[in-house]
Amino acid sequence: MLFVIRPKINNVEYIADSTFSFFLGDTTGQRVKVIVTDFMKDNVFSEIEDQLRDLNIGVLGWIFFFIFLPKQMNSVNPYICLKSDFIFLFPQMCKIILPGMENREKGVIVNISSGVASIPFPLYTLYAASKVFVERFSQGLQAEYKDKGIIIQTVAPFGVSTRLAGYQSTNIVTLSPEDFVKSSLQYLRAGDKTHGSVCHIVLGWLLQSIPLKVLYSEIYIHIYPSPDREVTSDRI
Repeated sequence: MLFVIRPKINNVEYIADSTFSFFLGDTTGQRVKVIVTDFMKDNVFSEIEDQLRDLNIGVLGWIFFFIFLPKQMNSVNPYICLKSDFIFLFPQMCKIILPGMENREKGVIVNISSGVASIPFPLYTLYAASKVFVERFSQGLQAEYKDKGIIIQTVAPFGVSTRLAGYQSTNIVTLSPEDFVKSSLQYLRAGDKTHGSVCHIVLGWLLQSIPLKVLYSEIYIHIYPSPDREVTSDRI
């Protein structure tokens, strides 16, 4: 059975309705249950734990995005950005799921980070830092649980053509969601971190090879859109 935990947002009626469940079930061949919750509530994880109690959960895929437009730090509300992302939410879900996996001595946790966390990234400073947290947390957790038969891996892609990315045209760097998933699953046993595809692995290597002073040049900064636009949040 496939469980989808969806934040309570404006289009919750569409996400939680039977049509969505049927479509996802037909695609995966699994029964689907959608749990809609408000992640800003103090007791949200107690409610989730109650609904997942006594279930045999073997795979946890934790993806929690918000759209972060490039902005200078003095234009960003750090609390809103971090509250909206993994730092408060991601460890709690791992804590709920891990005891069952440990008892069964098997399980897989895949956490989605971002390629922008490969280096200190101007105008994405807070966003990139939150993704570094995801990577370090996952890597430390893998070291703790590797001998217990549990795989914990961070996948840090660059371009994937999703709704949050504006459905960019696919190319050698920007992958379709289907191609990204198929490719990244091939690297499931490749270590505690992967970029998920050959093209993104090469891109990550190139990014880390360029001197930071080049990346931080005025020309580099000015290729980004105007930082005057507001940060918006849209989580999936």
